[in-house]
Amino acid sequence: MGLVLAAAFVLFYITVGGLSAAIYNEVLQFFVIVAALLPLTLIGLHRVGGWSGLKDRVAGDGMLGAEQLHTWPGQQLSGFSSPLLSVIGIVFGLDFVLSFGYWTTNFVEVQRAMASKSITAARMTPIIGAFPKMLIPFIVIIPGMISAVLVGEMTEFKQAEAAGDAATAAATGVTYHDALLLLMRDVLPNGLLGVAIAGLLAAFMAGMAANISAFNTVVTYDLYEQYVKHGAEDAHYLKVGRVATVAASVIAIFTALIASAFSNLMDYLQTLFGFFNAPLFATFILGMFWRRMTPTAGWTGLVAGTLSAIALWLASTFFGLFDLPGQGLAFVSAATAFVVDILVSVIVTMVTKPKPAHELKGLVYSETPKTDLVDAEEAELPFWRRPVPMAGIALALVIGLNIVFA
Repeated sequence: MGLVLAAAFVLFYITVGGLSAAIYNEVLQFFVIVAALLPLTLIGLHRVGGWSGLKDRVAGDGMLGAEQLHTWPGQQLSGFSSPLLSVIGIVFGLDFVLSFGYWTTNFVEVQRAMASKSITAARMTPIIGAFPKMLIPFIVIIPGMISAVLVGEMTEFKQAEAAGDAATAAATGVTYHDALLLLMRDVLPNGLLGVAIAGLLAAFMAGMAANISAFNTVVTYDLYEQYVKHGAEDAHYLKVGRVATVAASVIAIFTALIASAFSNLMDYLQTLFGFFNAPLFATFILGMFWRRMTPTAGWTGLVAGTLSAIALWLASTFFGLFDLPGQGLAFVSAATAFVVDILVSVIVTMVTKPKPAHELKGLVYSETPKTDLVDAEEAELPFWRRPVPMAGIALALVIGLNIVFA
């Protein structure tokens, strides 16, 4: 019921306010999420004896915890038995294909940059987002670690799962989805518990609003206007967009129920990203830097990459041709989709006719004048509004965090 009510509220303000309402609410909801989950992290760390106490308890729990405190080789994450294959899977499948695909071809993120007023503002959009993004592990991952050692049901579930005892794990009645909720139950007083629940609802609503606004834009302008009814009045497209918003809200509710069938949300998300974002990234990066590539090749490669990832997932999940626990299957599927997309696109390009150079301006890097790629006023802006210095600061912080925690 709470899911439906939250979806109805999101539907209302997206329908009335459009993209601007979605963006402003997402910004406000971020602060609600941080205010809700930061106390959970701080109180939880206090209960387990601080960061050092948490590491000691995780490493000493007998559930391969020591390995899970480090990024490399990441075999518990990837599911590979070989450390080398695990590193390759994480670096290529996750870090390169999935991560770059998410930040550069996911329309939810791209739409925010496209809504900006200048090239500089568009380039700053993901850079600004990178700074609060660094806080996410402290309010999401660390509470999950605390829950695994502090909440009795989660400890029993994880021990049974690590031992391969599916029956005992199921008998606990919990899954990884319950980790934060159970930790809230055990460590937060009533007042903060209400704030924390509000934070979880804000997180759901922010994600839902972002995807709905992207969905109705693509359906209305890229599909309906392009292929169904071209040249109609704006009022007509506005009506179509609102219908698409309602449809997207209904779809969002059902996909939330589908996600609950996975052992944890990241398995579900990485699987979907492997199906769709990975081949999109391959098509985009090849088309942006290779002017010979043709539209037919782009579409064919995209479909082939998606189908290859789905086929690989079906072969593992339903036919048991190979077994990759953790997120390794998503990494392999993403890498496969990327490679298949590139190969098919190159082959099809060789036998199809390319577009003339004048039609590629603004689409292909080599055919776009360099003056169109920069903002003439950028040099006069203070450093904290320029992409290059702020990107350098973000990169330095990321490297520092990886040195400390990886």
